[in-house]
Amino acid sequence: MIEQLRIRDLGVIADTTLPLGPGFTAITGETGAGKTMVVTALGLLMGERSDATAVRTGADAARVGGLVRTSDPDVIELVEDAGGTVEDGDLILSRTVSSEGRSRASVGGSAAPVGSLAKLAERLFAVHGQSEQLRLRSASAQREMLDRFGGEPLSNALREFQLAHERRRRTEAEFAELTDSRDERLRETAALREELDAIEAVDPQPREEHELRERIERLSNLEELRLATANALRALSNDDDPYGSDAGSLVDEAIREVDRVVHADSRLGSLADALREVSAQLSEAVRELAGYASDLDEDGPGELAAANERLADLNTLLRQYGTDTEAVIAHGAEAARRLSLLEGDDERIAELEHQLGEDRAREHELADRLSQLRRDAAQRLSGLVTEELRHLALGDTELLAEVQPGALGRHGADEVRLLLRSHHGGPARPLAKGASGGELSRVMLALEVVVAATDPVPTFVFDEVDAGVGGAAAIEIGRRLARLARTSQVIVVTHLAQVAAFANNHVQVVKDSAGTFTESSCRRLEGEDRLAEMARLLSGLSDSESALAHAAELLALGSAEA
Repeated sequence: MIEQLRIRDLGVIADTTLPLGPGFTAITGETGAGKTMVVTALGLLMGERSDATAVRTGADAARVGGLVRTSDPDVIELVEDAGGTVEDGDLILSRTVSSEGRSRASVGGSAAPVGSLAKLAERLFAVHGQSEQLRLRSASAQREMLDRFGGEPLSNALREFQLAHERRRRTEAEFAELTDSRDERLRETAALREELDAIEAVDPQPREEHELRERIERLSNLEELRLATANALRALSNDDDPYGSDAGSLVDEAIREVDRVVHADSRLGSLADALREVSAQLSEAVRELAGYASDLDEDGPGELAAANERLADLNTLLRQYGTDTEAVIAHGAEAARRLSLLEGDDERIAELEHQLGEDRAREHELADRLSQLRRDAAQRLSGLVTEELRHLALGDTELLAEVQPGALGRHGADEVRLLLRSHHGGPARPLAKGASGGELSRVMLALEVVVAATDPVPTFVFDEVDAGVGGAAAIEIGRRLARLARTSQVIVVTHLAQVAAFANNHVQVVKDSAGTFTESSCRRLEGEDRLAEMARLLSGLSDSESALAHAAELLALGSAEA
């Protein structure tokens, strides 16, 4: 519940604090005193759209703050999500609207988006004014009212249906996407198969193009390589040279000469060893050159043509699928993966078709169950609200909650309409056409009293719920509001003493025109002050003896039934 509400520079209200608290709070005051600003302030705390014109003349901003008492875990979670805290059950909400139209909000002591207030309001408040009466004329609002009355069984059935509805929609969307793109998938499948066939036919290996280019270069210069190899072998070791002028013979001659005189100088020993190492390296080089020459002899005349043909095949792939063979191989792997997925689509379509049939059957089954629960709830709601209307001076009026088949959607397959029959045997007309403003306010109150038994709201705010009524009907409205206040906090802006008499907390909006601008403030009324305000509501005079007597009578009636 809202413990207190502080308003600064909003409309005609300069700075005031409303003491609220549990039960039924009636807010009264003279015309133009600013009672509507109280409802506006509550609306701002609930995240409603702000209006810079509501900022008091001369002020830089309007500010509204509220202390809310709550232990609702869902509310606490929303506050924590917004970055705020609830301390010992106390939640502080605030809203600031600048004269330029900028709006800021605070939740639990932390700055938060205005939308956070709206989310909290869904859990904390229900506001009923002229705009809500207009909303009640809509089919969606009437369905929501019936669903609230249906309680947990209906809300669980609705939640289960909505899960099945979303599942069916997802399955249907995937099925449609696959079937609609069937021709495109066939074209893509054919293209991928062609690519894979081309790559698999060549079967490229990593870095193969580099190795081929080196091989082609060698084969293209084969005769020159053979000649150079033969000359090198003759220079290193030529057994046919009678003069022994090849490198191997010359080194061997040098070794013999050094060995011949090494006894004369020991330093020549290391030189002899070095020459022997050179001789060994020359022998190794000769063996490798001979082997290389032998390999050259094995390369036939067709090797070059085969290598060029292979490179041409690789270059065709490189132009189409990548800059090197590694990229071509990767492209082939991705094409194979994608082809596997596409070839599995036909199987997936068959699965989805079967799944879609099951999903539709389940959705319709749950929609039928939801419809039956709504029809049962509609019958109970009709009887209970009709009984309430009799107590609200609409004794011949019946409310009929009607559930008819409609288009299948997120909320089921029902069209819910609230109808009013003004007299027995008369036609039942839609609420939007069959009720005046005064009747609609009483219908709304009767609905909330009945629905609150199964789906209570922490705080109700009523603005002009007594519009267009008076006398006995007003007394019954007061009684019903007091009854509603047994389970919820009820805040009512009223101009009727018959309604205010049933409040356990009476707050007056007082207008003061002593300064340059009209200012208003709020005060809690008790004793003689409350009696005088009740008399003023009855007659316009706060000191009329007959009005005071009538006021005392009403207060006694309200106290007796509290």
